Amino acid sequence: MTIVEAPIHIVPDDRRSTGGLHLVARSYKKGTRLDPHMHRESQLVYAARGTMQVTTPKGRWLVPPDRAVWVPARFAHAIDVLADIEMRTLYFDLSWLKRERLSAGLKSEFVVRVSPLLHQAIVALFDKDNAPERTALLIRLVMLELHRAEDSATFIPLPQEVRCRRAADIVLAAPGAAHDIDTLAQKVGTSARTLSRLFAAETQLSFKSWCQRARIAAAVQKLSVDGNVSVKHLAADLGYASVPAFSHAFRQITGKTPTEFVETK
Repeated sequence: MTIVEAPIHIVPDDRRSTGGLHLVARSYKKGTRLDPHMHRESQLVYAARGTMQVTTPKGRWLVPPDRAVWVPARFAHAIDVLADIEMRTLYFDLSWLKRERLSAGLKSEFVVRVSPLLHQAIVALFDKDNAPERTALLIRLVMLELHRAEDSATFIPLPQEVRCRRAADIVLAAPGAAHDIDTLAQKVGTSARTLSRLFAAETQLSFKSWCQRARIAAAVQKLSVDGNVSVKHLAADLGYASVPAFSHAFRQITGKTPTEFVETK
């Protein structure tokens, strides 16, 4: 089921405002799913600990603790908690963003790498004894860091064209299998050439690169759920010929080796 097909509700605004910003700290257990919903405010979703997956109509982001997701106001999204998380969410009033001239470049969802500076700024915003001046400076710092956003390799774009989406779903259901594009094209009723073109057009990735992201996403999910899983067995399950090959691919996508990821999740 895709996000756009799910029932969507608007979460009511019942939070205390601080200069155009609402701060919400919540803990969620592994396996929790926040079904498709939207907010009247734009938000920065950050897990100070743990890993989550955020899904929008555009695709899925794996969000380990060194990343955060910007979700525009009234933008449908769902959250799956892959490992126990300490979520820190910043909700921004649209009128405040416009008044402060901070809305440029924030109309689409994206992932930002959470630098040590951004992490400390977010955490400091939740200090109960913040003076208004300190809060204002911290908010400004967060907004400056947001504009350093990057295209995250943990993002899995989801194609919308029917045949291409069916092919993507087949891969996502078994990311470790050897998916030959010719066989896959036959299953979804098209040619390999057409399917290859569709993947490039709809996801901005080649079929091979998209499958690579799907495999690493599966690895991140498995490592988040079970940090004791054997890296050797996981590499084999996902179709890698060796642990070094798996570790290299994992680092390309996440910036860490599987072992480093487990230690910091």
